[in-house]
Amino acid sequence: MVDVYDEIRSITEKIYGADGAAVAVERLAALIDRFEQPNRAASSRFSEADAVLISYGDTLADEGCAPLQSLYEFACGYLKESFSAIHLLPFFPYSSDDGFSVIDYKTVNPAVGTWQDIERIGREFDLMVDYVLNHVSAKSPWFRRYLANEPGYQDLAIEVPPQTDLSMVTRPRALALLTPVAKTSGEQVQVWTTFSDDQIDLNYQSLDVLTKMVEVLLFYVDKGARLIRMDAVAYLWKQIGTRCIHLPQTHDMVRLFRKILDQVAPEVIIITETNVPHDENVSYFGDGQDEAQMVYNFSLPPLLLHAFEAGDASVLGRWAQSLSTPSQHTTFFNFTASHDGIGVRPAEGILSCEQIEQLAQLALRNGGRVSYKDNPDGTQSPYELNLTYVDAMGADPYKFLASQAIAMSLPGVPAVYIHSLIGSRNWHAGVKMTGRARTINRQQLRLSLLLKELEDSDSFRAKIFTAYCHMLKVRRSQPAFHPNAGFDVLELDHRIWGVRRRGQSQKIYALTNLGADAVSLSLTAQGVPAQMRDLLSKRVFSSDELRLNPYQALWLEG
Repeated sequence: MVDVYDEIRSITEKIYGADGAAVAVERLAALIDRFEQPNRAASSRFSEADAVLISYGDTLADEGCAPLQSLYEFACGYLKESFSAIHLLPFFPYSSDDGFSVIDYKTVNPAVGTWQDIERIGREFDLMVDYVLNHVSAKSPWFRRYLANEPGYQDLAIEVPPQTDLSMVTRPRALALLTPVAKTSGEQVQVWTTFSDDQIDLNYQSLDVLTKMVEVLLFYVDKGARLIRMDAVAYLWKQIGTRCIHLPQTHDMVRLFRKILDQVAPEVIIITETNVPHDENVSYFGDGQDEAQMVYNFSLPPLLLHAFEAGDASVLGRWAQSLSTPSQHTTFFNFTASHDGIGVRPAEGILSCEQIEQLAQLALRNGGRVSYKDNPDGTQSPYELNLTYVDAMGADPYKFLASQAIAMSLPGVPAVYIHSLIGSRNWHAGVKMTGRARTINRQQLRLSLLLKELEDSDSFRAKIFTAYCHMLKVRRSQPAFHPNAGFDVLELDHRIWGVRRRGQSQKIYALTNLGADAVSLSLTAQGVPAQMRDLLSKRVFSSDELRLNPYQALWLEG
């Protein structure tokens, strides 16, 4: 049996060379010894019962109650039958980007609650936390120590000499890549800032940075994190003269984190967040055993939106049929909305530039915004559509729910942003307050007022919330919806999304009408029983004479 430290040495030698690996192994061994808990075994990883709620810690609040306590009350009171896990977006003190410019990785922002509140949620749901490992706040104590040239921090940031040719670097934002800063000594330097001048990229060529960030990772596990979201991990390693995205060293770093977690807490799952084209995204599965157990299925949101806009499931179906993972220990994290917008880069190579531009125009028509990125040739192209997914679907609750039924029928684990679950609309007032397009989908709500709306069965929010929770509840008890169960795209009318899921003596035929007109079809050619029961409505349908009403979804058991 290969010793874990030999494996860590092998990985770190590729990154840091033999001398660096010797130091790295010594430091990492000390951290493993400090955090390792005996008799922890890998779980069965995934099941059909898995579903993740995504929320900021302060999305829900009421007077006299910390926001995390409000979220806990809402989740325990209304979501236990629908969700197995809660993803708490960054809940640390921060200076910008709604939490993703972290000032202190180990402290809970007192405005949202305490570690006790986090751990209480983790006792009722699997806890998913953000590991913001690419950058740190320019207001952080770490960066102040770097500016002061304190031991252990001198190499925290990535300094780039003036006139360095960075034209090959992939740019996710239309902002400056380098930011000038003044050290305490008076020295002027330029540091790498991929996302903003307030987000200082960490220099992983420094073993001090590696040690600090591994300690942060294991600290989260010690606090009960069961799923770790590796934020913006694709940009982790920089090397002048390359694209500085998806570099071999980045994949080696993910392998290193995985190897450490497998030793300390084998039940913990890594989820990589890489808002990039599909083939690049799935590369973070590695060989199915050595990198992430889950990756964000970033191509799903724009392709799903395109399918409804075109009234045609063909492109979505061809892409979905190609979905595969390298082992039964890996699967997709299927989402349609998040705290960010709808990324369109993951549709590159699947949709044409014209089709992507059509989605951008759709977003504008539906009250949203469009964010752009800089290209190497000096042009700009759409990067992200900023609007709620409800408004992306024209604020039609039936059309929106149809889109979510499709997302739930795919292989993988469904992940639901709280504002989709509760039917939130574009928050224009928030955009006006912050001047940031992404705020449109980050509204903060009074829990008491939200509950009043949800209790009114005629309200817009209640229509979406009740039906959404019902779909999730039904889905969680179907073996054919296991994340790794068999999956086939059916060749039906192009206006109909149709798939067959196969698992443990159960088959489900998931059908959804993409359009505003009824569609009739037959499933006889699929070799199904003459009559099939819809798991959602409990009605029995004739498989030879199916009629799907506008935006109707059926999960037929056969």
